Amino acid sequence: MNKLKILNDPIYGFITIPNSLIFDLIQHKYFQRLRRITQMGMSYLVYPGAHHTRFHHAIGCVHLMQQAVNVLRFKGVTITNEEEEALYVAILLHDIGHGPFSHAMEHSIVNNVSHEQISLLFMERLNEEFNSNLTLAIKIFKGEYHRSFMCQLISGQLDMDRADYLKRDSFYTGVAEGNINSERLITMLNVVNDELVVEEKGIYSVEKFIIARRLMYWQVYLHKTGLVAEQLLIRVLKRAKELTNLGLNLNASKPLQYFLCHEISIENFNKEILNIFSELDDYDIISAMKAWQNHDDFVLSNLCEMIINRNLLKIKMKNKLIKKDKLEKHIEKLIKTYNISKKEAEYFVFTDSISNQAYQIKHQNINILHKSGKIEDIVKASDQLNLKALSKPVTKYYMCYPKEKL
Repeated sequence: MNKLKILNDPIYGFITIPNSLIFDLIQHKYFQRLRRITQMGMSYLVYPGAHHTRFHHAIGCVHLMQQAVNVLRFKGVTITNEEEEALYVAILLHDIGHGPFSHAMEHSIVNNVSHEQISLLFMERLNEEFNSNLTLAIKIFKGEYHRSFMCQLISGQLDMDRADYLKRDSFYTGVAEGNINSERLITMLNVVNDELVVEEKGIYSVEKFIIARRLMYWQVYLHKTGLVAEQLLIRVLKRAKELTNLGLNLNASKPLQYFLCHEISIENFNKEILNIFSELDDYDIISAMKAWQNHDDFVLSNLCEMIINRNLLKIKMKNKLIKKDKLEKHIEKLIKTYNISKKEAEYFVFTDSISNQAYQIKHQNINILHKSGKIEDIVKASDQLNLKALSKPVTKYYMCYPKEKL
């Protein structure tokens, strides 16, 4: 069977699958599940085109990694065939642990288990199946490989993950501000002392990349409507778990039912649970919400109806902390109008904060390699005064509450 397939991608055109191991991993049911997980969670309620999946994104990342390997080899960086394959495997599987709607699951029906931890569990499981062929990829994914630049290509400030998702998400949302030139960025990469650097000529591409990241966060990833929708989804799953714990039997698929009935933490996330998790995707959640919007429980039915019919809560954004009395006022109003308890009202009235830091100075700097051989951080190398400001976190506070009628 010919395993060196060519895929047609709307962003990069034709993408080739580099070898049979990558083909077999793509064919595996764990990876095929990513076709049923949206890349951008609830953002399609804001940007109707944002229906692309984690599957799209992972394939795009492999394509960019192929380019990076070619560029670095051309510049005299030694990358063995084994390292090359490991880089492709690690970037292909870096998001395999994402749950339904990407991040909502982490904050609701599992106890603080991150998608990175689940990705690692999947990779270790696949390593057993694929005769330990993923061992080096796992080492690089964990950041434990002695050649730092390889770990930086998988997870760093200028990694192939970001290089793909900014360009892809910008394309599918139609938000042109995020459209970075990932090809030029990759062409400017080099390696000095096993650390990733960007050649001086690429400085403006890096500036554009950092600014694009900031704009995409405020305009897309932290868009207030998307934020409300994700918070509602987290609350739907929390309420469903609460009711299940009280002995109510909710209409849900088998895998979702399992996670509602059991307390799952990283300590007890065994092979059996991993298999059940691998059957869970966006469709389980959507079909559950369609059923639950007719449930007798006031909280569950209203939360589900809000998401299904995009009749969301109101959201107010502020630069300073939101006063408690404002929150209490909305809670009191809800209790009075619908004769519900304070605990139930708090599902519809809440406050939280979001933070955006486009460039984290303490986290694997983006280093510029000058023609003289001198290496310095992008913030110092750039004459773009904004970059220093972009390295400081910006925090905004928000409050959500119902419109006039639920």
